[in-house]
Amino acid sequence: MTNLHPKIAEVTERIRERSAESRAAYLEMIRARRPDGFARGHLTEGNLAHASAGCAVIEKTQLLGAGWPNIGIITAYNDMLSAHAPFEHYPEIIREAAREVNAVAQVAGGVPAMCDGVTQGQQGMELSLFSRDVIAMASAIGLSHDVFDAALHLGVCDKIVPGLVIAALRFGWIPSIFVPAGPMPSGLPNPEKIRIRQLFAEGKVDRRALLKAEAESYHAQGTCTFYGTANSNQMLMEVMGFHLPGAAFTNPGTPLRTALTKAAAHRAAAITAQGEHYLPAGELIDERSIVNGIVGLMATGGSTNHALHIPAMAAAAGIIVTLEDFADISHVTPLLTRIYPNGPADVNHFHAAGGMGFVVRELLGAGLLNGEARGVAGPISDYSHEPFLDGDKVSWRPAPEESGDHDIIRPASDPFSSDGGLRLMTGPLGRGVSKVSAVKPDKRVLEAPAIVFESQEALKEAFEAGRLDRDFVAVVRFQGPAANGMPELHSLTPPLGVLQDRGFKVALVTDGRMSGASGKVPSAIHVSPEAARGGPLARVRDGDMIVFDAEKGTLDIKVDPSEFAARRPAEFRPNASSVGLGREMFSYFRQMSGTADTGASQFEFVAGEAKP
Repeated sequence: MTNLHPKIAEVTERIRERSAESRAAYLEMIRARRPDGFARGHLTEGNLAHASAGCAVIEKTQLLGAGWPNIGIITAYNDMLSAHAPFEHYPEIIREAAREVNAVAQVAGGVPAMCDGVTQGQQGMELSLFSRDVIAMASAIGLSHDVFDAALHLGVCDKIVPGLVIAALRFGWIPSIFVPAGPMPSGLPNPEKIRIRQLFAEGKVDRRALLKAEAESYHAQGTCTFYGTANSNQMLMEVMGFHLPGAAFTNPGTPLRTALTKAAAHRAAAITAQGEHYLPAGELIDERSIVNGIVGLMATGGSTNHALHIPAMAAAAGIIVTLEDFADISHVTPLLTRIYPNGPADVNHFHAAGGMGFVVRELLGAGLLNGEARGVAGPISDYSHEPFLDGDKVSWRPAPEESGDHDIIRPASDPFSSDGGLRLMTGPLGRGVSKVSAVKPDKRVLEAPAIVFESQEALKEAFEAGRLDRDFVAVVRFQGPAANGMPELHSLTPPLGVLQDRGFKVALVTDGRMSGASGKVPSAIHVSPEAARGGPLARVRDGDMIVFDAEKGTLDIKVDPSEFAARRPAEFRPNASSVGLGREMFSYFRQMSGTADTGASQFEFVAGEAKP
């Protein structure tokens, strides 16, 4: 194996040292839960009768007789989400596959799965980030029956996979495999979709033309094909080892996808505590896995949402990750892919050009991935393979040695960029992150007066009224988790993109989020402490000169520090945003949410226990 890059080794070691106490407590907790026999062995006769009552006769016989392991299925199926609609028939496929290897499979529970594409710019987006932790809790309820020897997690999209991972790690004595559905076939090319969106923002095409373009882009079952948070999730599950190799980007409804789903059920049955290859999720995932995930994120230009999700997922396993870790890994990880929004290609083009197997092999060869980290199918060094059908079963072969398209995917020796394009932004305005992989170098540094907005609607109204035709830094505050749930502000991309195309210098600074599809407009997001909790953005005023430098990672304001500190912060006034569409039910979440730079989580895991 190639020696690990010194910086990757350094970051891994400091995470290990930083996490020593919490990780030790976590491992003690999950090891104490390892069953001596089948998990259901502790049940009373009445408990066991209830657990098996709904099964087919063959499964009931084995559950009551304790002859076969029991695989729990946690599913995010609903048929409104294109990415999750294929999961409708997965339990049937999994049950049949489990029987083939003398195992039982039961749906342990379903979890909510909302679509950020439906809620972008809408009130429902204010529940999006919180849904991650709801999913984790809903998964825990399903698994709390404590009758499962392994688990299969069916999920794809933005908050769903991180929520499922948090639950899988809190039930870390159970082996877990993540089972994806794959991307929809390619539709309208991404550059054309963006062109129509910007024309609509300028009033040059009508809503009918916009709807036609959107419907041609998002047109079938499967994940949206751009490289946003959903597809970044799938990349993460692969390099962290929760997938079978090459499972991420096979299209739904194909024989290979079905074979991969069956293989996941077979593998889950093989790694239970009752066999010779016990592989509990909490020991599968360690510091090396987390660092591998961040490396994969940087090498592929993945979603900024994972600056929130990775720390939250890691914490569930007693591992403490900081934004400095992200920045240091980004600095030494080359950008190997151009997938929209970083280029015109989509994930299907990426998959055809070499896909995850090619990327993993290149990163292993460059010493950037730790190949000794474990995956559900073996060490990560084995994940440089791709699946193919051998008859009606899946086998694996080495990934292509050459990229099929150097405009989409490149070797580590000839990357698109020498770094991963994620910057830690710090200064008197707080600390956040900036994704620059899709931002042209001449747009990454600017100095301009602030225009302060307290909602995304206010910025769009100002744009439509023609008041923003100038250089400015948009400060959109009161968008953090404590204020309104930290919605994505992706709907600001078209108007800001139009202004940039008109030749104006523009940037966005916010304590909110941008989409995983954020593109060419420079932005500092997740700024913490957030304005609703008295953070510096609450003291910014219209006309203050903001210095935005994504190359150096600085976020400065040209106001005398003593004057700035003496300013009275703008007061956050909860308004209609706290009521309606169920948002009033999440007041506790807003009050108790952690800070963005630590994952904005409801959970703080200390000594193996959750503390408010």
